Amino acid sequence: MRYSPFVQRISGEAVSAWDIHYAAIEARGRGEDVIVLSVGDPDFATDSAICDAAVDALRHGDTHYTHVLGRPALREAIAAKQSRLLDMPMHAENIALVAGAQNGLFATSLCLFGQGDEVLVPEPMYLTYEACIHASGASIATIEQPAENGFRLTAAALEAAVTEKTRGIALATPCNPTGNVYTREELEAVAAVALRHDLWVISDEVYGQITYGKQHLSIATFPGMAERTVILNSLSKSHAMTGWRVGWVVAPPTLIGHLDNLLLCMLYGLPGFIQEAAIKALELDEQIVSQARELYRRRRDLVVAGLSQVAELDCRIPDAGMFMLVDVRRTGLSSMDFAWQLFRQTGVSVLDAQAFGASAQGFVRLSFTVADKALKDACQRIAGFVESLRAGH
Repeated sequence: MRYSPFVQRISGEAVSAWDIHYAAIEARGRGEDVIVLSVGDPDFATDSAICDAAVDALRHGDTHYTHVLGRPALREAIAAKQSRLLDMPMHAENIALVAGAQNGLFATSLCLFGQGDEVLVPEPMYLTYEACIHASGASIATIEQPAENGFRLTAAALEAAVTEKTRGIALATPCNPTGNVYTREELEAVAAVALRHDLWVISDEVYGQITYGKQHLSIATFPGMAERTVILNSLSKSHAMTGWRVGWVVAPPTLIGHLDNLLLCMLYGLPGFIQEAAIKALELDEQIVSQARELYRRRRDLVVAGLSQVAELDCRIPDAGMFMLVDVRRTGLSSMDFAWQLFRQTGVSVLDAQAFGASAQGFVRLSFTVADKALKDACQRIAGFVESLRAGH
């Protein structure tokens, strides 16, 4: 039987990177002693007040169709939040509710790009960027951010990647997997290229409120950029609501109109009771986010303390988010072999970071999404595993 060429565009090596995570989940389901550090899913539950809002809505019969772009009250609440974050006015007409930022990236790509277009993406980049952009028919042109330069973007590398086919730039700040927060100078370089070549910019800002001493800036606030920038955001990581699938797109009203047409075919609106929970989450916004921020900061420091004494490992301390890249090249193993051997010998699952791009070759990504005790245990297992490699050599 024949399938559409589309199925090829949404597959690839990045998809197979999750194999180790799925293996860890299956092993945990069998009752094995496994510590899962391969995914960014908070280990703590959604705040009870948010859950209560959803339950109350259900009990009052909130089980019917809703607005495709999101209920007006929720869109207004999201616009108010984004206005605070950006320090510039945003309105409900700038907001489209989507099933997580992932769905927002997919839908936005379909509305902005087409066959033959190119989208510039600094890498390391999040695993699904490639498939989401390829789904539109466009291709990705990656911009290497070498580990030796701290995985930082340079204006020269960005400008050199532009071709006559370039239609957009997609970036994440703060970045998953590096934990880097883009500086003002880096964003100015991106803005200059976007304005000079008339490009869209997709700015993934999901981790924008989970920063550790570094100020998060949005490129949408730079002169001339609001009308060509699409912001992706969500409640998943900041509010421990990954399974609720609540995200949004911030964009010019014309693009929101196109998303309205697409989401009519794709989602037909998120469930009302989930939207009521999202409204409550936004009411409690900074109260919840501040707790998550301090939790992940503490766990970041815990991992650094646990692994920094291992001579063969180099922890790249993140400025934001819930992940850390660890350089394992001095162990003599490839990052893929390190990840799989670590899992098979110790039960700790991490991701081969090369899946995020060639710049991360020789690195693994681990998350801070297990309890402190388990995280300390994981660090001890990792250290013991490296010691066994040393003894084997």
